[in-house]
Amino acid sequence: MRGISRLAHELGLSTGTVSRALNGKPGVNAGTRQAVLDAAHRHGYQPNQAARTLASGRTGAIGFMFEVYPEVATIGDAFFVGVIDGVQRVLTPHGLDLVVLPCPAWQPRLTYLDRLVARGLVDGMILSNTDRTDPNIDLLQASGLPFVTLGRSESEHEFAWVDLDFEHVVETSIERLVSGGHRRIAITVPFGDLNHGHLFMECYRDALARRGIPFDPELVFRTGLGSEDGYLLLDELIDMPEPVTAILLMYEGAAAGLYRRLTERGLQPGRDLAVIGLREQAGIRQLRPSLTCFELSLTDIGAALANAILAQLFPKDEDDTRLMQVKVPMHLHAGDSDPALARRANL
Repeated sequence: MRGISRLAHELGLSTGTVSRALNGKPGVNAGTRQAVLDAAHRHGYQPNQAARTLASGRTGAIGFMFEVYPEVATIGDAFFVGVIDGVQRVLTPHGLDLVVLPCPAWQPRLTYLDRLVARGLVDGMILSNTDRTDPNIDLLQASGLPFVTLGRSESEHEFAWVDLDFEHVVETSIERLVSGGHRRIAITVPFGDLNHGHLFMECYRDALARRGIPFDPELVFRTGLGSEDGYLLLDELIDMPEPVTAILLMYEGAAAGLYRRLTERGLQPGRDLAVIGLREQAGIRQLRPSLTCFELSLTDIGAALANAILAQLFPKDEDDTRLMQVKVPMHLHAGDSDPALARRANL
């Protein structure tokens, strides 16, 4: 047994507590911190980057943890590449490096994050893919590590977050479809307990209610990220006793599969099913008819995340406890995939 694990075993403490004590992080009482430092000195323990970390209390690095899904590579989505670029543009002038921390989808996120926090590798953390109630947020709050999430959550305590403006996207989409005569409007949401799926559905429910359209849970479909999800979904939409006439896709990658299956059935996207996607991306730009979707700046998302971390690392004064909460705007890019019913009838 070596290093931090040896110290933790000898003192009867968790590796996280030992790491925080060695790195001068909050959340460790003075007696415990001194016991850890004494034991480290006794064993001649030198943690990674100890010379500068123990002297300054800083590593000069910010972590960005996100989950890695095979489907993302398949559809060629560069979302995180653009966001990371935005983060680095803001952090670099402050002498901070960004450490990318990909968590495989098969590994429990909480275990992965706990290990990262315990090692004391970073001064702050950016966490993506938040759940509706998220134990990862609780862990970060308990650790005292500055953090910001890419996505909101219903977790109990206040925290910094940056999210897409789902409210605007859903309101604009439902208004566009209802104004075009649509009433049987379906949506897709992700599997699992991801908060953006719950938020998307609640916005959809509220937008329908404002227009006097009853919410039908049968029109909410859970899907994955890729084209095959849309392909498999199409028959269910069309073969309902009262078919769906329009759909709002949370994962726009499914549009390619919807288009393909519509064509196989002798139907036409836009004419026989109006389709709106959440976000414009390279993988769906070649679709015909062109997909109505929303534009956003990935670098703006990254910049907002970085600024939320900087506000915590470098407060203006002792009373500055800003926790930035930002909704990044999205703008409609009108395509040809969602014509009005009246227009469709004349095609």
